[in-house]
Amino acid sequence: MSEYFRQAEPNQIVVDYPIGKAFWPKFGEMNSEQVRDLQEIRFLQLVDKAWSNPFYLRRWTAVGLERGDILSLDDITKIPTFSKSDLMESVERFPPFGDFIGKMNWSDGQRVVMHTTSGTTGNPQPLFYGPKDREIQNALLARAYLLQGLNHDDIVHSVYGFGMVNGGHYIREAVLHYTNALLLSAGTGLETRSEQQIDLMQRYGATVIVGFSDYITKLAEVAKKQGLDPVTDLKIRMISGHLAEDGGAAMSEAWGGIECFDWYGVGDTGIIAAEGPDHDGLYIWEDAHLVEILDPETGNVVKDGEKGNICNTVLFKDTVYPVIRFDTKDVSTILPGLGGLSLPFRRLAGFQGRSDNMIKLKGINIYPTGISAILKDVKELNGEYFCQVEKQAGLDIMTVVCEAHEKNHTKELVDRIQHLLKQRLGVALEVKVTAVGSTAEKTQINARQKPIRLIDLRK
Repeated sequence: MSEYFRQAEPNQIVVDYPIGKAFWPKFGEMNSEQVRDLQEIRFLQLVDKAWSNPFYLRRWTAVGLERGDILSLDDITKIPTFSKSDLMESVERFPPFGDFIGKMNWSDGQRVVMHTTSGTTGNPQPLFYGPKDREIQNALLARAYLLQGLNHDDIVHSVYGFGMVNGGHYIREAVLHYTNALLLSAGTGLETRSEQQIDLMQRYGATVIVGFSDYITKLAEVAKKQGLDPVTDLKIRMISGHLAEDGGAAMSEAWGGIECFDWYGVGDTGIIAAEGPDHDGLYIWEDAHLVEILDPETGNVVKDGEKGNICNTVLFKDTVYPVIRFDTKDVSTILPGLGGLSLPFRRLAGFQGRSDNMIKLKGINIYPTGISAILKDVKELNGEYFCQVEKQAGLDIMTVVCEAHEKNHTKELVDRIQHLLKQRLGVALEVKVTAVGSTAEKTQINARQKPIRLIDLRK
């Protein structure tokens, strides 16, 4: 056995974090109190290790915390949150990796996996995983795929990007290590041209697509331009990835109404929550994650049903550095009650925008990613768009630039879109309708896993 897998102990991982057929016997018989007891055991072990980490030590002592102050999960709000900006500040003060990775000794035999964030809004953030951390998050992603209906004889077409970013590597490892499905690791449109991706799907009989909904929806249009019917000429039966705010309705329709599943996670944490076959919210893997929803302005925990920032504690990530109360700045809501599967896990509503990308216009909070759910109701549009914000005469003005199928863009169409946006959002926006493909340079949909939807010219 390789040193990496010896340190990872994959056989023990699937006992501690069961997947597939072993998932139901363990969690189908547990209740929420038993889940909380398990969380508390893992949380306190995590906190104990965090005191030896320079990043947490200086941040926690700065607010007056001492060893012994955190005695249960009830004490978690005593711990200060942190976000990506704090990690990047750490990198700047302690280059090149930051002090949050602790005192790394590269010759002590500890295997380490490194990736980075994309760095599109600044310098890339380093992401580190120990073998056990990495394989647990791989198993948890496989848990989601298998729960959603992935079969061992499926052929999975992945449009997650490679390079230094985590996405494509993460999906490859999860499918390879914990399922028997065959993976076509196509990557983004920059790595494998969209037309070639359609050829790969048809040639090798892909049955499942995984990735971000924006690009997967575009691939259906590419297939049509190549004279193919996405339904009859391609054999896709299921899509799993990151759905738009319409719950993936537009993407499902583009692929003939096939079943689509959502899941949520970030590079620092791996998968946190996933939609099940009941399509009743995203079940939080609460044996592995502790999720809080925070008011973006006060940082206080909000009630279930209220929207706020997803703040996550990874209960298994401690090999290189812990992740305790990480404010992702992604917005969501905890859904009340139990879901249709009667699992003892709470549920997220899914991704509902980013608080640090929120634009306030005349007192109304606008999330650019949420615009897609509105534009899908305009049949003349193809779903591609971006929002541009600038100052005019001292006022913040947002323009929605969207693509239409027809070359002739009438004033009636523009007026209708403006009326719809104002009706749904409660504030007037400017609208510009452009030709198909004209927004790609701005959104970078062919090169990025997550297209750019906000261009802020005020900065």
